[in-house]
Amino acid sequence: MENYNETTQQEGPKVNPFLSTWMHPKQTARYMINAKSIGYAIFVMFIGYIGSLLTGLIDSNFLLDVSPWIIMLICVILAPIAAIVGTAFSSLIFWLFGKLFKGTATYSQMFKAFSLTAVPFIAVIPFYVIWLFTSPESLMDTNFIGSAPWIFWPTLIVTAVTTIWSFVTSVAVVAEAHQISNWKAFFTIFIPSVIIGIVVFVLIIIVVIGIIGISMM
Repeated sequence: MENYNETTQQEGPKVNPFLSTWMHPKQTARYMINAKSIGYAIFVMFIGYIGSLLTGLIDSNFLLDVSPWIIMLICVILAPIAAIVGTAFSSLIFWLFGKLFKGTATYSQMFKAFSLTAVPFIAVIPFYVIWLFTSPESLMDTNFIGSAPWIFWPTLIVTAVTTIWSFVTSVAVVAEAHQISNWKAFFTIFIPSVIIGIVVFVLIIIVVIGIIGISMM
């Protein structure tokens, strides 16, 4: 009986990750860590990444001639793959860097907690679906000149809000998983993000210089 009470107290109250992540990301992260499986975390990411992939349709000229139904199918198929790869990589980076701040999370705990960062993007799904089916040219054509559809501004506003809230959620879940302060969690995310950004920038410069050099030969 004592062990049962300890387990119940450790897991905490049951919550709905799709709702509680918005207002109580730390509590939801702890619930995911203690009570949910990796499979459930992937399911959460899968739904969220559909929205994330839909945001990438903006100015996607190469998809202009593709049916909206096919585009939706592609997003659904790619969502779990992108979710697993993206979250696995991010979790690894933030798990390792969190150790610099004496973080205590295991990799699986970080993976399950970090899956919640995809939840805010679920909110953008209906907006992009409506935009995709009602005015695909204004969504994907970089040379589109006509007037913006009514869904344009609501979609951009919701996208901005969800992107910001996804970052806020990232800080909260990293802090909870590692049992560190929010400031330490912020730098756990910020430092490797800057390093990776610099590395990518340098690689792009090298590639561009290489292409220019080859073209001049």
